[in-house]
Amino acid sequence: MNDRLYTTAELDELRSMPKQVTNPRARWLEKPKTRPAHRQRQFEARGRKNEEARFSIYQRQNLVDDSDFSCGIAYLLPGGQRLTLSRYNGPSHEHGDIAYRPHIHCASEQAITAGRKPESEAHETDRFQTLEGALACLIEDFDLDGLDAAHDVPIPSLP
Repeated sequence: MNDRLYTTAELDELRSMPKQVTNPRARWLEKPKTRPAHRQRQFEARGRKNEEARFSIYQRQNLVDDSDFSCGIAYLLPGGQRLTLSRYNGPSHEHGDIAYRPHIHCASEQAITAGRKPESEAHETDRFQTLEGALACLIEDFDLDGLDAAHDVPIPSLP
């Protein structure tokens, strides 16, 4: 956990900073003995205008349950600490009032000040249904260059 308090303006600056992925061919690693068994991959990025700014982007997918996935981005502080800026989670679980729906966790000044996980707050979304769709949203939301992902096709509503 990080000891520094971040303001909303600082968090917004980290989110909107243009970023360049430095290892776009990161490989999937299967972790069949973990609970739950999953596969994951990790990307690294740097600020395009501020190369000192470093970020880590991950994708994690349950090997049995397609709805159990997570995609996230963290700011890497000097000294090795991480500040998770956002996580895009699949609908495999409940989170507060969000019941089995995709949701996005975002770091907030309020959570940090209260001593909670910076990204403890979440909101429901219909922007993605799959890990690929979640990555497409993260790329768009965090101004990432060097990765490609397709947005999910919206699910039509029943009449």
